[in-house]
Amino acid sequence: MKQQEDQVREEEIREEAVQQEHVEQADKGKQNADEAAPEATYSEQPEPENKEEQEEAAKLRAENEELSQRLLRLQADYDNFRRRTRQEKEEFAKYASSRLLEELLPVVDNFQRALTASSENSDYEALSKGVDMIYRQFEQILEQEGLQPIEAVGQPFNPELHQAIMQVESDEHDEGIVVEEVQKGYKLKDKVLRPSMVKVSM
Repeated sequence: MKQQEDQVREEEIREEAVQQEHVEQADKGKQNADEAAPEATYSEQPEPENKEEQEEAAKLRAENEELSQRLLRLQADYDNFRRRTRQEKEEFAKYASSRLLEELLPVVDNFQRALTASSENSDYEALSKGVDMIYRQFEQILEQEGLQPIEAVGQPFNPELHQAIMQVESDEHDEGIVVEEVQKGYKLKDKVLRPSMVKVSM
């Protein structure tokens, strides 16, 4: 009887030992799984980080391209501004004296009238010579400033150079020819300062 109880007891001890071993193996397997899980998670993390970096790089490239285009447009605008400013300065320098010369034109007209009146009366011969000398001198100064008389008589009527105040019949000229100049016109270099007032054949 004692021997049988001892055998039963030994079998129970062996079964408990086997169960304990199974429990320890299960715990060890769970621990290994838990330790492996963070590694797997860690190995998967770089993928979304690489995607974010790629998106950020693409965004930076797009911004850089936009800035480059803006820089090119600004450079083009600046070049146009410099060219326009230079042209305006050249235009101003070219015609800087136009206002002064325009104000002097009535003086020239008066000189011409005085010469015409004095030439019709011999008593004014000396005056005529003096006025003529002044006129020539003054005319020379105007020419040095770029003022040039517009050719009119005998020329085809040009609305850009001539201002027709009357049409007259003429047997000597074809239609549309300037037959008489009432008031002389002038150009400052290539700009019409005042058109000639003329009579045109019809």
